[in-house]
Amino acid sequence: MKIAISGKGGVGKTTFASFLIRALADQGKKVLAIDADPDANLAQALGVKQDAEIVPISEMKEIIEERTESKIGSMGSFFKLNPKVDDLPEKLSIKINGIKLMVLGGVKTGGGGCICPESTLLKALVSHIVLARDEAVILDMEAGLEHLGRGTAMAVDRLIVIVEPGRRSIETAYHILKLAGDIGIKKLSFVGNKIRSEKDKEFFMENMPDLQFLGFIPFASDIIEADLEGKPPFEKDIRGLMTVKEMIHQLE
Repeated sequence: MKIAISGKGGVGKTTFASFLIRALADQGKKVLAIDADPDANLAQALGVKQDAEIVPISEMKEIIEERTESKIGSMGSFFKLNPKVDDLPEKLSIKINGIKLMVLGGVKTGGGGCICPESTLLKALVSHIVLARDEAVILDMEAGLEHLGRGTAMAVDRLIVIVEPGRRSIETAYHILKLAGDIGIKKLSFVGNKIRSEKDKEFFMENMPDLQFLGFIPFASDIIEADLEGKPPFEKDIRGLMTVKEMIHQLE
C-alpha cells in the first residue's frame, strides 16, 4: 500500500497522516512514513520529542554530493541523474514506536521544478520507496506534489486529499486534482476534516458532488491539547483515530 496525502496548509493533513500511519502500524503492518512537505511536522505528530533536531535529507550536503557525484551550488556542473538510494531508507530513517520515518525537506534553490542535485536525489529516493519497497508507505505531501515524478505518481495506489469546510480548501483540492491528473495519478479520494455538524457535510456534498469521500473526521479540540502537550494527536483524539481505522477497509 503506497498512499500520498495532500491538502491546503492548515486543513489537518499531517494529523490525518499520523492517524493513518498509527492505524496501519496497529494492524501489524510495516510502515515507512515520509514527510515530503517542506514545512515538516510529521515527526512531531508521530511523537518524536526532539523533532527540531532532525536534518531533512535535502540539507544533507555530503550525502547529496556523494550520491550525485556533484558539488552543490556549482553553476553548470554535471551530476548523476540516477544516484544510488536503495540503502538510504535504512540509513536515514528514524525509528519511533515501530514506525520508520524519513524527512525529505524542500529544495530552496532554482524554483519548484529545478533540476539540481538535491531534487534529483529526492525524486530518485521517492521513486525507489514507492516502486521497490515492500512495506506500507505513507507520504505526507505539500499541495504541490513536488516530489512525485510522473512514473512514481502512476505507481502510487491512492492520493488522499484532505479538505476542511471552506471555499479556499475546496479550491486547493480541485487544484491538487488537476495536478494529480497531469502526472498520472489514477485513484483519488477525499476526506472531510474538522466536521462540526451535518451542515459541514452538506457543504461538501453541494460543492464537491462529483468527488469520492472516504469519510468525515469530527472536529476535536483534543488535537489542540495534544499539540500544546507535545503529544501525537492520536493519543488524545481516540475518536478521530477510530474513524480513520474504519476508512482503511476502503483502501484495501
